[in-house]
Parts: sequence; structure tokens; C-alpha cells
Amino acid sequence: MEEKIITVKNMVKRFGDFTANDNLTFDVYKGEIFGFLGANGAGKTTAIRILCGLSSPTSGEMKVAGFDIYKETEKIKKNIGYMSQKFSLYEDLTVSENIKLYAGIYGISAKKRKAKEAELLKKLELEAVKNKLIGDLPLGWKQKLAFSVAIFHDPKIVFLDEPTGGVDPVTRRKFWDLIYEAANNGITVFVTTHYMDEAEYCNRVSIMDAGKIEALDTPAKLKEKYKAKNMDEVFIKIAR
Repeated sequence: MEEKIITVKNMVKRFGDFTANDNLTFDVYKGEIFGFLGANGAGKTTAIRILCGLSSPTSGEMKVAGFDIYKETEKIKKNIGYMSQKFSLYEDLTVSENIKLYAGIYGISAKKRKAKEAELLKKLELEAVKNKLIGDLPLGWKQKLAFSVAIFHDPKIVFLDEPTGGVDPVTRRKFWDLIYEAANNGITVFVTTHYMDEAEYCNRVSIMDAGKIEALDTPAKLKEKYKAKNMDEVFIKIAR
């Protein structure tokens, strides 16, 4: 039996009269790339914030990495990585300073950090720019570094909220190579995107519309069910 790493039962989040998440129920498995799709305003970011322990649900039962969303948010935060669409590194610090800062936040010892940093810079081919300000780097490099820093502490799950917004197709493809590598190493990847071609790269996808999950399956099964050539067509049929 596959190990469940996230379980969500009847997640509801209301802001006054507005329901952002309307009874969401789903499971995510260890090492899975789980796509959380929907148009802007569908409720994706609200759900991610709840699962990261940054926001409280109105009701429902949720566990992330085995920890209860109501009572164990600090434990959840230690076991996850997070990368937002607004780019999560500090522009006025160097590459090396950013790595050092996040390693400190994650409680990684100086000795371990130095070894991991050297390994990371070599892998990303950023050794020559380690003392450059993040703000001076091309967007694609920033994205790769932000993702690598989000999993620097080997979390069980990494949440990526629209990670490839505004990035060219070649850089997006390279970014997905990093996602595959993380998943192969046992890290569960929970990714929101509104690029439907990226849905094809996920093991399973859920499609949200107006706060509800309207479909959840593998891309191949969804295309078959909706008689669609690609995920774009699936999405259009559901969002209608």
C-alpha cells in the first residue's frame, strides 16, 4: 500500500460569506508529483496556505507528513519546503548569503551547510556567481535556486505555488527536471500551476473550479474521460 503523506477530508475555508475552499477531499502519496490546478481565484493558494500551517481552515480534517493541521503546525513547518510564485529569496543578499540564511532557519549546522552548499552550487553551475546579488541573476537561475533552497533541509513535502510564472518554456522544462529529481529522491511535490502543459508532467492532478475539486486523476485518464487531446481541453470542458 502506498504511503499517504497528505490527507484532506472536507476542507472548508470561508472568508465572511465567501467560500474559498468548498469541502475539498483528497490524498497525496509519498514521492508523488501532485498537480493542483485551477484558474486564478479557484482557491489553490488558500488550500496550500492551510496545508503549510500558515492559515487555519474553517472546518475539516487534515494531516500533513503525519501531523495534525490544528495541533501540530510547528512540526508540519519543519517537514515541508515552500516556494511561492512571488519568488522567495532575498534580492539584496548574495547567492551564498541566501543559502546561509535559509540553512540557519532550517536549523542546519554550519559544517553540514558548507558541504551541502558546495554540492548545490556545483549541481546548479552557480559556483562562479555565488557572491553575486540574487537581484542581478536571470529569472531562470533564481527559480532553480529558490527551489533548491526550499528542499535544502530534505523535507518530506515541498509546496510550489505557481513556481514557473513568467518563465520562458526552456527554463520551465529545466525547472521540471529538478522537480522529477526531487520526487525520485522521495520528496513529495505539491505544485499549483495554471499552465496546462505542466499538468502532463504530474502523476495525478486535481482540477479546481470556484473552490471545489471538479476532477482528480492521472492526466491520461482525465483526457480519456473528457475525450480531450490535451489537458487544456480537459480544463476548458470542466471550467465551462
